[in-house]
Amino acid sequence: MRLNHTADETMLRAIRSLIQHLREEAPKRAGVMILPHSYNYDTECPGNLTMYAQQGSTIDPAVDWIGLSDIYVFAVQRWVNATYATAPGYVRCPENGRTGWSTMLALTQGLQHELGISPTVQNFGPGTFNAVKARGVLPIQESQPNFIRLYNSALWCKGYWASLNLALWNGDSQASLEALYGHAGLSYSDTAQRNAMWPHVVKALMRMDQFRLVPNGDTTIQTIQKRLNQRYVASVGIPAMGLVPCDGVYGRDVQQGFMMAIQYEIGIAPSSINGYFGPGTQNGLRTVGSGTLTGNLRYLFRAACYFNSPVMLGTPQVPHGPLLYRPDDIGTDTATSTHLEWLRAFQQFSQIPQTRTNDYTTWAQLLVSSGDTGRPAGGCDCITEITAARGQALFAAGYRIVGRYLDEHLPPTDPYFRNKALKPGEPQAILNAGLRLLPLFQYNGTQLFNFTYQKGYDQGKIAHQKAVEHRIPAGACIYFAVDYDALDIDIDSSIKPYFEGVKVGLAELGNRYQFGVYGSRNVCTRVSADVGARWSMVGGMSWGYSGNLGFPLPTNWAFNQIREYEFQPGWGLDHDVWRDNADPGVSALEPGE
Repeated sequence: MRLNHTADETMLRAIRSLIQHLREEAPKRAGVMILPHSYNYDTECPGNLTMYAQQGSTIDPAVDWIGLSDIYVFAVQRWVNATYATAPGYVRCPENGRTGWSTMLALTQGLQHELGISPTVQNFGPGTFNAVKARGVLPIQESQPNFIRLYNSALWCKGYWASLNLALWNGDSQASLEALYGHAGLSYSDTAQRNAMWPHVVKALMRMDQFRLVPNGDTTIQTIQKRLNQRYVASVGIPAMGLVPCDGVYGRDVQQGFMMAIQYEIGIAPSSINGYFGPGTQNGLRTVGSGTLTGNLRYLFRAACYFNSPVMLGTPQVPHGPLLYRPDDIGTDTATSTHLEWLRAFQQFSQIPQTRTNDYTTWAQLLVSSGDTGRPAGGCDCITEITAARGQALFAAGYRIVGRYLDEHLPPTDPYFRNKALKPGEPQAILNAGLRLLPLFQYNGTQLFNFTYQKGYDQGKIAHQKAVEHRIPAGACIYFAVDYDALDIDIDSSIKPYFEGVKVGLAELGNRYQFGVYGSRNVCTRVSADVGARWSMVGGMSWGYSGNLGFPLPTNWAFNQIREYEFQPGWGLDHDVWRDNADPGVSALEPGE
């Protein structure tokens, strides 16, 4: 193989198979290290194989096949590490030909160094933004080679074709930059906008945000994203707002930009806009937002409908559908029958009044996972023992079901002991008060390492045992908690295996009890779809969680925890919307001995 040859998939898979053979089947088995042939020598691996000659690459049989690396990204990684290794604060990125946050942040630090910022940090913050703005030099005007190298490098890492000579800004580089402006909803041909948006574009270049449709991206969402950038970043110039991704996916950054757009349209001054669903935003939605909508605010309301589409029809026990929001309804002022029907279905699914209007409760439900935290709810949960008097107080306040924990794993001497476990006789006291019981289970559950298959398996069996001890009847659903903002990578690596363990543990004891999941919308949806949780209890009051931003309510939601407050002095209570005709909870106990 010659130096200018490029390894293809067939070759890499052959190398992978050879390594596996040497590790497992060869007469004299090899070790597990993967080293380049140039190890301890000055020569180079031919055909750009160096980026594969390391642990965890696609040729390593110990990891899943992850495809080919990119020789141009590899060149960028080697250059940025070699150039800025001695810059104060610089953090090396892996040299593996695969773009990612580590590479983009390394480029950001390189940019900071060239701008005279020291020490460099792994964040494109206001200082970096303002330094780019103050310098005000676009690549076509740039005379400093390292700036050109950084911009070309960022284009390569973002999937755009750029100059093969990183130090040269050529026609390919310029065409890609102009394309990026357009993909972000901006105009490069408009000189004023081109120059004003340059710091925003540089920041976008140095992030992992995508501005082209990704697999499973939605073209209508992409259109909305571009409009947000054009109107609220380029035209209005909201100070706190940066370019939102234009990838066709309604995610956290888009949701925050979308909230800022709404704040502007309901009359909040640009300098006060922060993307926070606070009292000012709520008041604006109760007044301006609940009136007759036209123009941009009407567009945003209907875009919010589309973001929350589809909704399921039918009942929680027998759902059907889904009902999609029609893209054509976003751009019209007409109250079409399809818009009104979708709105009614959404309100019904969310268990809010079916007004078919843009009232405050509907706005809140569209925008944040907690929705209108002041709305009535029939459910609650707490760590406090429910005595006869407390049960009567809950019933008088309108509650009809209360969530309580089946067990606590910490001893009373532990500083984190909360005395939260259900007490002997307490289930009967709850039922005697006219309430139902919602069984919860949580041992820690606040960090990633709390979730493994073995822990799920063990805790599933413990939950079964405790439920039997409290005479909870067969068929009841026990909710196992994921009480932190678990990302998709966490869900795949640990959360799903934990629930698989719960599932097996319960099954080995006869499947007497169903299992449910407590967590963010994303956690609930994925555990339900992939592992089979019967019901979801959504931690909606944590509306800032990434797993609650840009994700609809799970189809199988039974409870939505929307507010925490002090019900009585020293007695904290979570206020939970209890969905009609969903999980009935525990209304009777097994006979005692």
